[in-house]
Amino acid sequence: MNIEAMDRAGRGDEEQIPRRVAAHAALADPARLRIVDLLGLGDASSSELAATLGMPSNLLAHHTAVLQAAGLVAHRRSDADRRRSYLTLVPEGLPAPISSPMLVVRRVLFVCTANTARSQLAAALWRSRSRIPATSAGTHPAQQVDPGAVRAAERHQLRLPRRRPRRLDQVQQDHDLIITVCDKAHEELAGSDGLHWSLRDPVLIGTAAEFDHTVTELAERIGQLAPRLQRVGQQPESRRTR
Repeated sequence: MNIEAMDRAGRGDEEQIPRRVAAHAALADPARLRIVDLLGLGDASSSELAATLGMPSNLLAHHTAVLQAAGLVAHRRSDADRRRSYLTLVPEGLPAPISSPMLVVRRVLFVCTANTARSQLAAALWRSRSRIPATSAGTHPAQQVDPGAVRAAERHQLRLPRRRPRRLDQVQQDHDLIITVCDKAHEELAGSDGLHWSLRDPVLIGTAAEFDHTVTELAERIGQLAPRLQRVGQQPESRRTR
């Protein structure tokens, strides 16, 4: 491609320049970069972020407003406590991949309230993409996996164990990384989970499209998190391939 052709291609992206400038400017502040790093792992309420960062609520509100204006962060109202909202990262708004720290875990345990859909699909997706073991549980498990989740797993060629939903205290082991995929479960566990992904419940709508949307969102989040996890006793990739 010659310089003239490159210039024409570049001019085609001119509308993206202000967005890129805003994103870089927002991330130039160390506190905002830290917020983005944390949200790269999971969603969090403003109070949770303030406690983790040791930051006054008014200063955190300023930083998150800047990040939201730059298209890097969005708010989602809790499905459980409607007075509460969660900050979630908008990965497509980032000018470059984030560099969240590597986490060392023994197993990933996905949790929702009934263990009928989101947690089941998350564990199935994880097992298809990572060598780190994964399972699921519920804080108040139902009698069976939702048929919509079963059909969604079949459409996306995921292996979904045909077992009855299980209660968290029957499944949890030491060194599990607990990821809640349900606002109600996250708020019930009150910080005893490791990460939280604020996903709406596909069972409430019940359509195939809604279940497929859940699978897509879970796949995106798992794709972002899986490279940042290392199994206990496992050597990093760079050392194993020497």
